[in-house]
Amino acid sequence: MTKRVLDVGNCVPDHAAIRGLIERSFDAQVAQAHDLAGAVAELQKQPADLVLVNRKLDLDYSDGMAVVRHLKADPQWSATPVMLITNFPEYQVEAVNSGAEPGFGKQELRTNETLEKLRKYLA
Repeated sequence: MTKRVLDVGNCVPDHAAIRGLIERSFDAQVAQAHDLAGAVAELQKQPADLVLVNRKLDLDYSDGMAVVRHLKADPQWSATPVMLITNFPEYQVEAVNSGAEPGFGKQELRTNETLEKLRKYLA
């Protein structure tokens, strides 16, 4: 069964790289949202098996942690796995403390470790 990933807040080139990696590596399709409202609208249309949130949303450079905290606090989405995309370990810790799964940075995108993190939700 094809999995669904929602990518929130990444610019066009980063979204293309993430989508390419996921769709080549797993039986999954990647949708895109640009902000919290867009993410909620996408999730209402069709649930996701995994939500990836950029630390700084490309649309307006707002804090992606606000998206993580909102989704994890909302009973409708709290069980949906969420990962923060950031190269900074301190923000990964903050995301995990807010209920997210351990994420990855864009510099780690093509590593086996990142594929293993994704496999847990997309295999």
